[in-house]
Amino acid sequence: MAAALPALALGAGLLVAAWRWLWGAARPVRGGSMRGKTVIITGANSGLGRAAAAELLRMRARVIMGCRDRARAERAAREIRAEVGEQADGAGELVVRELDLASLRSVRAFCHRVLQEESRLDVLINNAGIFQCPYMKTEDGFEMQFGVNHLGHFLLTNLLLGLLKNSAPSRIVVVSSKLYKYGEINFEDLNSEISYNKSFCYSRSKLANILFARELARRLEGTGVTVNSLHPGIVRTNLGRHVNIPLLAKPLFNLVSWAFFKTPLEGAQTSIYLASSPDVEGVSGKYFGDCKEEELLPKAMDDLVARKLWDISEVMVGLLKT
Repeated sequence: MAAALPALALGAGLLVAAWRWLWGAARPVRGGSMRGKTVIITGANSGLGRAAAAELLRMRARVIMGCRDRARAERAAREIRAEVGEQADGAGELVVRELDLASLRSVRAFCHRVLQEESRLDVLINNAGIFQCPYMKTEDGFEMQFGVNHLGHFLLTNLLLGLLKNSAPSRIVVVSSKLYKYGEINFEDLNSEISYNKSFCYSRSKLANILFARELARRLEGTGVTVNSLHPGIVRTNLGRHVNIPLLAKPLFNLVSWAFFKTPLEGAQTSIYLASSPDVEGVSGKYFGDCKEEELLPKAMDDLVARKLWDISEVMVGLLKT
């Protein structure tokens, strides 16, 4: 029986692959032209962020890639430019800027440069993330997943709000995950100093993303700046580099991921949709998957928890002194 499992997986994988090829697992979004618009994407050198950067560049946007590793980002930018090619009616622009979300100092330096150099900001895509890493801390002493996935983006967004408001109508897109369902906001141990479970802490950071987006949408009502969160689905990216898969199981895992997981371009479709589509003009405070609005669990719509998380986050990143 055990020997038959790989064959069964292969057969199922081939069937799924054929279905995806015939019908398309996610047809590319065709939003409006982004000519004249500036977009910032965090973590844009690989995975979902890279795919979104390439597509928005095709739409003629000026795309700023906010990335921790400048050399890798420059290499990705060259590859994207080669993929997109020269556009007959004028291409967009791709710019690389260093941004380490595990360092509040780096976030502030990035935002300072953006505010000095950019006259407008039409879309901010909070895409970068770290997934189920061993316990470690950011430069500022925060648990890494909560620090990068939530606090780094919290500070980044707040420092760029003025430019976003001045550029309205503008959009903020927050990449979360369906795994938020397994997270809880424990205000007694946000930094996971009492206990640490890498899966739970990732889920908590993704729940924090959704609560942040909802509270920010509430605060920005009437400003012309919209905020929406999303889940990309299960995607073949390097996000799972900290997940240990037994050596003997890797071939089967690779086969299953190839057959059943989304490609980065497929996974990026909802980010691209929320960044560019006229269909969501003026829509704010919602949660999307596969380019459609989806329902949230009650804990992700708890406005009291969202406001308390906001207040504590302000103190943690130094926006508000105690």
